Amino acid sequence: MSAASRDSNPVSAGQVRAVLATALPRTKGAILGVLFGILAALCTVALLATSAYLITRAAEQPPILYLSMAVVGVRAFALGRAFFRYLERLASHDAAFRQLESVRVDLLRRLIPLAPDGLGRTRRGSLLSSLVSDVDELQNLPLRVLQPLVTSLGVAAIAVWVVALISPAAAAGLALALVAAFVIGTVVSGRVAASAERSLAPRRAALVDAILDYLGSLDVLIAYGAEAEGRRKVEAADSALTRALTARSAGVGIAAAALSLCAGLAVAWSLVAGIPGLSAEGGLTGPALAVIVLVPLAVFEIVASVPLAASAWRQVRASAERIARLAPTDAPGELPSDVGTAEANPDPTAPVIALSNVTARWPGATAPTLSIDSLAIQRGERVLIEGPSGAGKTTLAHVLVRFLDYEGSYQLAGQQVRDLPFDAVRGVVGLCEQVPYLFDESIRQNLLFAKDTATDADLIDVLERVGLGEWLVARGGLDARVGERGALVSGGQAQRIALARALLRDFPVIVFDEPTANVEADLAESLLVDLLRAGQGDDRTIILISHADLPEGLVHRRFRIESGVLSSVL
Repeated sequence: MSAASRDSNPVSAGQVRAVLATALPRTKGAILGVLFGILAALCTVALLATSAYLITRAAEQPPILYLSMAVVGVRAFALGRAFFRYLERLASHDAAFRQLESVRVDLLRRLIPLAPDGLGRTRRGSLLSSLVSDVDELQNLPLRVLQPLVTSLGVAAIAVWVVALISPAAAAGLALALVAAFVIGTVVSGRVAASAERSLAPRRAALVDAILDYLGSLDVLIAYGAEAEGRRKVEAADSALTRALTARSAGVGIAAAALSLCAGLAVAWSLVAGIPGLSAEGGLTGPALAVIVLVPLAVFEIVASVPLAASAWRQVRASAERIARLAPTDAPGELPSDVGTAEANPDPTAPVIALSNVTARWPGATAPTLSIDSLAIQRGERVLIEGPSGAGKTTLAHVLVRFLDYEGSYQLAGQQVRDLPFDAVRGVVGLCEQVPYLFDESIRQNLLFAKDTATDADLIDVLERVGLGEWLVARGGLDARVGERGALVSGGQAQRIALARALLRDFPVIVFDEPTANVEADLAESLLVDLLRAGQGDDRTIILISHADLPEGLVHRRFRIESGVLSSVL
C-alpha cells in the first residue's frame, strides 16, 4: 500500500476529535493566557486611540491639565501591552508545551498495541513525521487557532462598541469591514491554500521517507550507479513540499491584502461618517474624530490573526487526521488486546505449546494466512517448521509470541494464552526475528537490555556459547560498536547476538524465524547447527522456522507449511 493511498484512507470525525482533544490544555494557564492576550490586544487598541486623542487635543493648545490623563494613559497602555503580552506568552506557551507531553504519551500509548504487525505497512518516514512534526503541529491548536480567534473576536466586539458610543455610523462601517475582511481573507484565501495546507503533512512525511531511503541505501545506490536517481526522488519530494508551501503563502498574501483593503475602507468610511459631524452643534470634536478614524487600524492589526488562525486550523486538522489514521483508538481485530489477567501457573505435565484448530491472518488480509488443526510441542524438543516463502511460517511465529491474534485454542503449559498478560507469554516464548534489531551502541549495551544485571563475565560467556568468542576479541571487546541497525556486523553475527540475548533472558521456548534469510548460502547450514546446539539444554524448547536444508539428527520432529496449512513430515 502506498503512502498516498494510506493518507487517503478515511478516518471518522470522532477519531479526529479525540486526537484534537488531547492537544487542548486543561490547566488554568491556558485560561490566563487567553485573558492576558485579550488585555494585551486591548492595550494595543487603546494605545493608538489615546495617542490619537492626545495629539489632536494638544493641537488645540488646551491647559496642560486637560492632557495629563491622556499622557498617563499613553504610558500605561504602552507598558501594559508589553506586560500583558509577556504574561500571555508565558502562560499560554507553558500550558501548550506541558500538554504536548500528554499528546506524545497518548500517541505512544496508541502505537504500542499496534506494534509490530499493525505498523507493518507504515513507512519509517511517515511514522517519524507523525511522532515529531504532526505532534508539534498540534500545539498550534491552542496557540495559533483558539487563542487568536477568541482574542480577535473579543477585541473586535469591544472596539465596535466603543466606536458606537462616539459615532454609530462609524461603528456600523467598522463592523461591516470586519465581516468583509473575515469572509474575503478566510474563505477566499482558504480556497486558494486549503488543499496545499492539507497536503503539507503528508508531503513533509514523503520528504522524510525519501531522505531516509536515500541515506539508508546510499552505499548500494553508489555501487550500482543509481545515486543520481535516488537524489532525484529526494529533490522531487522537496519540490512537491515547496509548491505546497508556496500555495499556502499565496493564500496568506490574499488574506493580508484583503485585510489591508478592508482596513482602508473602514478608515475612509469613518472619515465620511465623522467629518459632517464636526460642523454640527454638539457633534464630534476633532480628537473624537481622530479616535474613530485611527481605531480601525489598530483593530485590523489584531484581527489579522484570524485568517492565519484558519490556515493553522487546516494544518492542525490534517495532522490530527494523520495521527488518527496512523494510530487509531481501536486496534485492528487481527491484533491481540492485552486483556488477560490470570497468573502464570504452568502444568509441568502438559505440552509447553499446544495449538488446536488455530487460524490467524495479518491486518487487512481478507483470508486466513495460517491454519493448524493440531500441534503439540513438549519441553526440550527441537522442532523444525519448513516451507516456501509466504507459506505462513512468520504468521505462526508471531502468533506464538502474541503479535497476532488467533482463533481456536493456543495453550502455553496447559493455560490458554488469552487468559495471560502479554508479559507472561513473552516471558516464556522468545522470538529471534529474520533481521534482529541492533542498536547503534556497544556490544555490551545490545546485550544488557535483555538482562540488565548481567556482568561482563556473563556477557562474554554467552557470546562464547553462541560462537562469537574469537570475534569479540578481534573487535576489541564489549565496548565495540555494532553500527546503526547492526551495519558493522554480518547477518550471521547479528543472529548469534540475538540468540545471546535470548539465552541471557533465559526463555524456556525460543523461536527462530528464518535465521539464515540474510546469511550467505555456504554459511547457512553451519549457522543453523550452531544456533540449535547453543540453544539446547535445561529442557529449553527450540522452534526453528526455516526453508534452508538441515542435517538429520539435529531436530526431533519436522513439520511443513504449505499455503498456511501445517502438516507433519515423516
